[in-house]
Amino acid sequence: MKRIMKNKVIFLALSALAALAGCERDLNIVNPNQVTTAVFWRTADDALAGVNAIYSTTHRGGISRWMPFYYIIRSDEGRSQSPDPGILNNMDRFLVTDYNYGNAYGVWNDNYIGVNRANQVIANVPGIQMDETLKARYIGEAKFLRAMYYFHLVTLFGNVPLILTPSALGDQPGSATIAQVWAQIEQDLTQAASALPTTYSAADVGRATKGAAYALLARAYLQERKYTEALTPLQWLADGEGKSIYALVQNYRENFLITTENNRESVFEWQFEINPAEYTDDDTETPNQNYGTSLAQFFGPPGIGWSDGEANRWPIYQFNEPTKTGTRDPRLEASFLFDSTDVRGPAFTQIYGQTFLQRYGADNKRVWFHKFQNDHWKNEEGYRSPNNWRYIRYADVLLMYAEALNATGKTAQAYPYVDQVRQRAGLAPLSTARPGLTQDQFLNQLKHERVTELSGEGWRWNDLTRWGDLGPQLAPRDAGFATFTKGQDELLPIPQQERDLNPSLMQNPGY
Repeated sequence: MKRIMKNKVIFLALSALAALAGCERDLNIVNPNQVTTAVFWRTADDALAGVNAIYSTTHRGGISRWMPFYYIIRSDEGRSQSPDPGILNNMDRFLVTDYNYGNAYGVWNDNYIGVNRANQVIANVPGIQMDETLKARYIGEAKFLRAMYYFHLVTLFGNVPLILTPSALGDQPGSATIAQVWAQIEQDLTQAASALPTTYSAADVGRATKGAAYALLARAYLQERKYTEALTPLQWLADGEGKSIYALVQNYRENFLITTENNRESVFEWQFEINPAEYTDDDTETPNQNYGTSLAQFFGPPGIGWSDGEANRWPIYQFNEPTKTGTRDPRLEASFLFDSTDVRGPAFTQIYGQTFLQRYGADNKRVWFHKFQNDHWKNEEGYRSPNNWRYIRYADVLLMYAEALNATGKTAQAYPYVDQVRQRAGLAPLSTARPGLTQDQFLNQLKHERVTELSGEGWRWNDLTRWGDLGPQLAPRDAGFATFTKGQDELLPIPQQERDLNPSLMQNPGY
């Protein structure tokens, strides 16, 4: 099912839209062989290709490789021992000296490519004569994806340009406020939810659904600390119609295997596939475009990958609560590769076909993220991983709902949603293990539950931001935070080359 959907997304999209979908604002040489917007947006197939191109933006290196560094390695869960000082300083140690640092600019640029592709669909598809229900769905998908790309931009860069129409040569949009960007995200997701179906047939599995729109809308509300507003979309997912669509899979590890993608726990995931002819991070060079991800190569342990990003050791000690049968929390083995991924120790822990002892010796204390790696089906990594990125899981939805209920004074009502997540791991329900928690105590417990359930899935940075926990006080468990400056390092600098092209852009505080 995955391959059917991905073939539609990639091959229909990029042959026609390579010229339409980029953001080359400073190049005005006309290529007579390129398709132009004036002749492209005419048929339902054109509309589908346009929507597919928006999805394909997730394959670009700025999003599929470098953005996780900023959400995972920059958080207290991750660290870097890369020989590349750019990665060390910019992505781990908050020592940003180059406001044109290429990997940060890649994140900025690729998310705006996604925004521009979405804007083209939203602007042009309404004028195409086609089935009206399908037209509304395509526009809903575009609005969902535009909101997703803006979610990345606002949480990483803050006061970014809010561009809602197709880009034109010479445009110089000013900086929007963070509140304005959030308001647009809320509007796009609300409209998307009203237009998107709850499920798809097999050929289209993986596209944005009503549930995906509600889940991302809830996350936006939470990030803004609008907990009351978050209750409505979360209630639909956890207690309403969504409860019959989504469920926790029995085996936690199945959320990260290529053989069990798009399962019932998946609310939305980025679809990846192998293209053996790929030689670029670009997604417009047919037939050589990239539609996999190279993150597994960059996060892979030494001897397998580059190990430019790895985990701190403190999260493994969060899995300190035994299951009801006295065994270790199974999520630890699924989440991290380290000397005791196998509870019996280095001589039994397998690292891509060899024991940890054989590869690194008994005293090596380094830890690597296990999710989204490919050791379950091969003994090496590369630049073409087909392992989908699970962007939002139902377990995350349940924990978000618990957080919103607790924040609105409904702590007792929040317990059952945490219980579902814990019981899947074999732990005693929280309502049994720690009944009667106060609101503050429950939030502290949720912080723990989110680490054990969601480590390495890219939400830790936003969690710390939402809770107000970013700061130098995190340095004892992540040395990178020793150089964190409050009031500055919560956001990345706006790329200077963007400001050189567009004087209307304001730089973020402290830079």
